[in-house]
Amino acid sequence: MTKTNTPIRRKIKGVVVSDKMDKTVVVRVDRYVKHPKYGKYYTITKRYKAHDENDAYKVGDVVIIEESKPISKDKTFIVLEKVAARE
Repeated sequence: MTKTNTPIRRKIKGVVVSDKMDKTVVVRVDRYVKHPKYGKYYTITKRYKAHDENDAYKVGDVVIIEESKPISKDKTFIVLEKVAARE
């Protein structure tokens, strides 16, 4: 059995909340987690900047982003595909 050098990359589903930058979209990712002590469920929201080469994705699109090598100071994700259109 040989080891491959391909890194494991995270794939995350989120909603595009901003497309004002050139070749960049901001994607909001929501996680629904349970508090370890109190048991209450709450939502954690995080925003990621993702590379969009052709400016194809607009606000409201549900997309899948994948981790990559750093593209700029804040941008370490690439948009893979659109899951659903705007609502």
